[in-house]
Amino acid sequence: MATGKWISYLRVSTARQGRSGLGLEAQRDAVAGFLNGGNWSLIAEVVEVESGKRSDRPKLAEALRLCRMHGATLVIARLDHLARNVAFVSALMDAGVDFVAVDFPQANRLTIHILAAVAEHEAQAISTRTKAALAAAKARGTSLGGDRGNIRQIAAKGRQIAALVRSKAALMTAQDVAATIAEIDATGTLPLRQIAAALDARSIPAPRGGNWSAVQVSRIRNRIASA
Repeated sequence: MATGKWISYLRVSTARQGRSGLGLEAQRDAVAGFLNGGNWSLIAEVVEVESGKRSDRPKLAEALRLCRMHGATLVIARLDHLARNVAFVSALMDAGVDFVAVDFPQANRLTIHILAAVAEHEAQAISTRTKAALAAAKARGTSLGGDRGNIRQIAAKGRQIAALVRSKAALMTAQDVAATIAEIDATGTLPLRQIAAALDARSIPAPRGGNWSAVQVSRIRNRIASA
């Protein structure tokens, strides 16, 4: 049963299909059927009319931006064709957004990583098996030596990478919100409190929850300016 906030992403391949609605209604019905029941809200529906000659996905980028701003999950009707598109896979991998495919609900970001990089998944599996083997050996009383210095270096590197990932995600969210602030304050003259109230009116979550404040709006702008 679906819960939480959702952004739907519907895609057709040609402008003709986009104008006629051919294919869109079936996708829309699939999404509606998936979301039927539960405590959920569909924040927005984003439709991409994609030419076969284009590799960029501007509407997908918009959908991912909305997901990050609202803390929502991306829902798509069909994964089969999209998963074979390099641009789509790359965008999902880089966006840090959770998604659900109606025709393959078991799919998740790990699935996308498998589709894009099976070797990376296997390396993770090997690491898990190695840890399990070491734990079993330790339980049997086997002395597990090793260079603790290297272990500490690896752990420190892992913490560093995790911090960079968190920082990148925070910057992407700030960029998304900054774009919305620019829409709200097109003239650059609105008071910060008025901008904060407009963000609340659009149901965009504040960084620490609750309502937006003038200070938080200023921080977003300063972060983008210094990035």
